[in-house]
Amino acid sequence: MHIGTTLTNYIIETQRSLPEATGEFTGLLNDISVACKRISDLVNKGDLVGMLGSADSENVQGETQKKLDVVTNEVFIEALTQNGHIAGLVSEEMDDIYPLPNPSRRGRYLLLCDPLDGSSNIDVNVSVGTIFSIVRAPEGKEKPSTEDFLQHGTEQVAAGYCLYGPSTILVLAVKGQGVQMFTLNRDFGEFILTRKDVQIPEETKEFAINVSNQRHWEEPVRRYIDECLQGKEGPRGKDFNMRWVASMVAEVHRILCRGGIFMYPLDAKIKAKGQSGRLRLMYEANPMSLIVEQAGGAATTGRQRILELDPSEIHERAPVVLGSRAEVDVVTRYHNEG
Repeated sequence: MHIGTTLTNYIIETQRSLPEATGEFTGLLNDISVACKRISDLVNKGDLVGMLGSADSENVQGETQKKLDVVTNEVFIEALTQNGHIAGLVSEEMDDIYPLPNPSRRGRYLLLCDPLDGSSNIDVNVSVGTIFSIVRAPEGKEKPSTEDFLQHGTEQVAAGYCLYGPSTILVLAVKGQGVQMFTLNRDFGEFILTRKDVQIPEETKEFAINVSNQRHWEEPVRRYIDECLQGKEGPRGKDFNMRWVASMVAEVHRILCRGGIFMYPLDAKIKAKGQSGRLRLMYEANPMSLIVEQAGGAATTGRQRILELDPSEIHERAPVVLGSRAEVDVVTRYHNEG
């Protein structure tokens, strides 16, 4: 596949190499791309179409929803539930499985998504994005249950995200096919392949973590960051720069482009809330971990591989440490030594 190929052509060619391939997979990814194009347009227009500000509502996690959280969730519902390419849909913005409007048209896949990751940044014009994960639906089952969505991250057929920044970029990882980047050409409304077989540099000099939580960190995280901050004179022997966008899509995209490590670890503040982590396992940690691993990086909770976690609920949370393999391995080793 060559640079300049459209997303549609890439999907068609990729599907030919998948076992038991049908047109549903192509159709599903096209549905997702349509949703992302519509969301890109809404994000681009912002206050011109009254899309900024809060929506006077909360999601299932008790977080205040932005207007765009609500609208982008509706965009995904409209784009994904009409064409018979999925059997079920769950989202960060909904309590439970969305009931398909036409039960006679059920596809072979289940979709899990975060329609607008990083929406707290939207009012200040910082990059946000969409994250999605695709798993197979159970065969011969009329209506999928919650348990059908709770598959290991290793079972994902594909995962991806769409970054809405100076340009709109869709990143796609089809299992076993590597990671590809497509840039939206607004002149004719197509995603065009602009980077193929993306690989994360194994080593890095950048880390991303919310330092305001430093007093709550566990000792392995504190040790790692302290060593980074000591620079060339410290045990790591090199100077590090810190980054923090508060948008997982933007953080991961930077890592794919130039390496780095992103951390939202378990800490005392999170534990005090009775939570097992900050980010959502099913539609944030799992899809991003598949992308990072297929790009040659690593993704763990600090203690174990994220893709091997046993999910127990749709909105389950997990700690996340991902990025350049050498750095993730250091953080994971520090945790396991403790």
